[in-house]
Amino acid sequence: MKVLLVILPLAFALASANGNTTTSSSDEYLPENIITNGYAAGDGKIPYIVSLILGTDDSSSVAVCGGTIIANNWVLTAAHCLTTDYVDIHYGSDQRGSGQFKHRVRSNNFIRHNLWLNSNGNDIGLIRTPRVRFTSKVNRVKLPKSKQQVGDSLENQWAVTCGWGVQANGQMANRLQCVDLEIMTNEECSKSYSVLPNGILCGRSTDGKSTCAGDSGGPLVTRNDRTLVGVVSFFSGAGCMAGDPVGFTRVTAHLDWIRQNSGVVYY
Repeated sequence: MKVLLVILPLAFALASANGNTTTSSSDEYLPENIITNGYAAGDGKIPYIVSLILGTDDSSSVAVCGGTIIANNWVLTAAHCLTTDYVDIHYGSDQRGSGQFKHRVRSNNFIRHNLWLNSNGNDIGLIRTPRVRFTSKVNRVKLPKSKQQVGDSLENQWAVTCGWGVQANGQMANRLQCVDLEIMTNEECSKSYSVLPNGILCGRSTDGKSTCAGDSGGPLVTRNDRTLVGVVSFFSGAGCMAGDPVGFTRVTAHLDWIRQNSGVVYY
């Protein structure tokens, strides 16, 4: 399917070496400046998300992604975020590129799904990290546990996704932004992106609400029980607010892969 292969690279957002492409100002958090009509997350309200600043050894430019803590020493993200020499992982803050603390992790600790790029629906990766102690601001997310959850298509359920990607004003967010999306069937989503495998999950992008460049790798968590069900993977090449569905890697399709590569058990 050509559409996904074309738009996956667009999910990166480049920033300056210090990770800041925007400056704080009194109007930074006005609705028109919040990513695709989302809302600012409260400090410490999303303790499982981490800010990923990815860099290469011979360049001062960095890329921005998000990730999700699934264990004391593992972060889950998108495979396409793990193509650099290192990543700085910032824990426990709603500010991009800062936090309670950070770890720099080299690429030898990156694990990308072996089928990524060769087939769609496998845009998922793991980062092995130094062990972190959980606190009120740094904690893991729940993975699906029951067989019912694993087999659930999640159709019409509401979920929340967060990130520091490009906002409606074209600037990257300094403060963590979130948006609520309704999960749709793959059959409905296929009307925009051709036939989709089970490894992909889509959310309706209505009223301009969407993820955007720089949100890649971040979590999609069910709103009712805060269970991780998706990893931000792609959005429409027509633009973040074009109204096309938002694409995620379906976590329930990769629970065995997560267990086999990290030892994190979901049942």
